[in-house]
Amino acid sequence: MKKEFLVIFTLFFGLLSAQKDAYYQQSAKYKMDIDVDAKNFTYNGNQSLTYTNNSPDELDVVYFHLYWNAFKAGSMMDQRVASQGKNGDSRLQINGISRLSSIPKDEEGAQNIHWIKQNGKDLKFEIQETVMKVYLDSKIKPNSSTTFTMEWDAVIPMQIRRAGRNNREGIDMTVTQWYPKIAEYDYDGWATFDYIGREFHAPFSDFEVNIKIDKDYVVGAGGELQNPLDVKGYDAKATIKTDKNNKAIWKWKAKNLLDFAWAADRDYIVDSFVVLDGPKVSFVYQKSEKTKYWEESKPYVTKFFQIMNAKFGRYVYPTYSFIQGGDGGMEYGMCTMILGEAKSLDGLVGLMVHEGGHSWNQQMMAYNESVRPWMDEGFTNYFDDVIMHQLFPPKTPQANPFTGTIESYRRFVKRGIEEPASWLGDHHDNGSAYSVASYTKGDLFLVQLGYIMGEQNLALVLKEFYTQWHLKHPTDRDFMHIAQKISGMDLKWFQNYWINTTKTIDYGIKQVKYEATTTTITLENNGSVPMPIDFSILTTDKKVVNYQIPLNMTHTWKSQDIYGNFQTMTYWPWTQKEYTFTIPYNKSQISALGIDFSQRLADVNLEDNLVQVK
Repeated sequence: MKKEFLVIFTLFFGLLSAQKDAYYQQSAKYKMDIDVDAKNFTYNGNQSLTYTNNSPDELDVVYFHLYWNAFKAGSMMDQRVASQGKNGDSRLQINGISRLSSIPKDEEGAQNIHWIKQNGKDLKFEIQETVMKVYLDSKIKPNSSTTFTMEWDAVIPMQIRRAGRNNREGIDMTVTQWYPKIAEYDYDGWATFDYIGREFHAPFSDFEVNIKIDKDYVVGAGGELQNPLDVKGYDAKATIKTDKNNKAIWKWKAKNLLDFAWAADRDYIVDSFVVLDGPKVSFVYQKSEKTKYWEESKPYVTKFFQIMNAKFGRYVYPTYSFIQGGDGGMEYGMCTMILGEAKSLDGLVGLMVHEGGHSWNQQMMAYNESVRPWMDEGFTNYFDDVIMHQLFPPKTPQANPFTGTIESYRRFVKRGIEEPASWLGDHHDNGSAYSVASYTKGDLFLVQLGYIMGEQNLALVLKEFYTQWHLKHPTDRDFMHIAQKISGMDLKWFQNYWINTTKTIDYGIKQVKYEATTTTITLENNGSVPMPIDFSILTTDKKVVNYQIPLNMTHTWKSQDIYGNFQTMTYWPWTQKEYTFTIPYNKSQISALGIDFSQRLADVNLEDNLVQVK
């Protein structure tokens, strides 16, 4: 009996443990009524939020983000900008001095919470800078829902970062990160990161948002407009309906988004077109000579969605809006805010491609950006490289779309200020180091994986990752699980080197010894990141012969690559400084020989990678 009981006890608690560790995600449904005082750049808000706890944990508190509280002198964002000086984000400072420190009192951002209730009962809450902690009247049990209602008013801040009034291109209101937003809760607990100016994390939510604003305004938003015939700009047959205060009500809906964002201006025009096998796209902008490239960008935006759908996974939402506003480019659910006065067509399209690409990495593949910005920004940069190479082929032929990114990385490494990509997004000490760690290193993470496992395998990994994880919250562990399964390789070593350290790749040709019928080559690892090596020769009759030298740590070798067939050599142990091999070509048969003819390897020193044979 005791033995049987022990078996049952072990199975029962094993099952409980498996359930506790199983994947889950929270969900929310927002219903908002917003009344905007456009003249004074304020609004009053009323919100009902139904929150579902799908976790195995009982929750006795919840947290909300109040992002606009950052836009004032003395805020944590102001302190961070001041402490970084000229090493920080240039958009937040002038000559190293924080712009937030001089915000006029009447233009400070504010989200003033009047009250919050749970199922009709008043709740105690406390404001901690840009985070609101709420003590619950009744705990939210696993697999149950509760409803929060709340009332607040807000001041739209001076436009400094993403949100704000009167941006530099004359857009009246960019209203982003603007409502009390419930924080994400997952296996790692509450994502209660202070807003310092960078990244976000949130549960997937449904939105019903009614925005009441002066009838002369046009509103662009991430969602589907429910009443285009009642408001200005979206339908030529519209008859604007107003209330006694001469305001129109804009009714928006959206499902399964991380955020709802909008902007408003009296001079906006709306230009919409449908992408074949894609979304309905709307351009919401001020049409002028300064924004002339918007019209020319339409076929490029169309191709962008079609290429993304084919190569990386389908865009699942019915619409997408490019909205002129903000301070550069910032992605939100089903829309982006971008500066519209571009100097060139490819510059505008490049911005649209990057921000649109976040619909995959920031929305559908909803990573925790505050913890892993390199996945969101870096993977999006990878998509940029691939797609812009197709939309605007370089005048000088390149071996691959990533040569420019790799070269910029090499230049940055020489500055000696690199920081690991594993650092939290807001906690990098240097703004340039953050950009390289998140955008460049994240991009090159995929480029190096393509080099290691072969581009065909990488394409399969990216598609399978999307298939398994879109509309969820994957981590790098989930990505690596798929990458290792498809490639058959052990890749944990590479992720550790590339993401958790600032160690670099540096291989070189140490010696070439020519014999009567053969050539013997000795390679040397001068760097601190071990890699497999692709080595090639260019023969005198213009043929390229490729050799692959596997790295022992992968344990399975690359079998194919789009950059040509190759002969696989004996593996190179990662502890071994040098590697010598012999090829059946003599000096008279070789025009050149070198490491990585495809130019994908992020080797920081190219001076010893190629030998011209004379």
